Amino acid sequence: MTQGRRKRGRERIYDAQSTREAILSAAEALFAEHGFDGTSVDAIASQAGYNKSLLFQYFGDKLGLYSQVLKRADQEMGEVMEQTFAEVSSRLADESVVLRAEELRAFLMKTVRSIFDYLLDHPRLVRILTWEMAAGWQTFAQIASQLAPEDLARMTPLFERARKAGLLRSAFVPPLQFLMLVPWCQVYLGYLPLYQRLLPDEDLASTRRLADARDYLVDVIVAGMMNV
Repeated sequence: MTQGRRKRGRERIYDAQSTREAILSAAEALFAEHGFDGTSVDAIASQAGYNKSLLFQYFGDKLGLYSQVLKRADQEMGEVMEQTFAEVSSRLADESVVLRAEELRAFLMKTVRSIFDYLLDHPRLVRILTWEMAAGWQTFAQIASQLAPEDLARMTPLFERARKAGLLRSAFVPPLQFLMLVPWCQVYLGYLPLYQRLLPDEDLASTRRLADARDYLVDVIVAGMMNV
């Protein structure tokens, strides 16, 4: 009996998790297509195949659901950034060690590549961010406090060290120099459908051309940021 109850308990947990993921995925698709204001709870429920009362039970309201969609993306990108930071050099996190130009360059190149690849693999997030930008980030402002700024807390000291060491070309707000890495990649991918229409013979969505675009962005961004 005990084993049976445990099995049913695990099944309920699994069902709850799969239900949440299904609702989040449906919401993400609709938010990407129509933006926050253009998406209704009824539409999300219909897309997910669940009663809307279940959405309220799991997420509270539409804003709560929207925040969870962005939290999921934020956590995933945070994991990518953490792995990138760890892969390049443990020396970057040691403030007692002199920061070398080649270490910073390798880190920035790896970071831009990782951001580009993540956004390329998550086109819905690119569209959601574009909707937010068009709306002046008004909805995002309501949930910003729920998103842990772990990346910023980790990167700010590094960029401050780079500025003091004379490795950055500009003294412009160091944390912003890190934060702007995402929109630089986002803008290219967001404009890609337009570029494809303007240059139909270039096959810009091919694997090779996307790799070329990523390398170009890496070169331009890193060369523009670094002083050496």
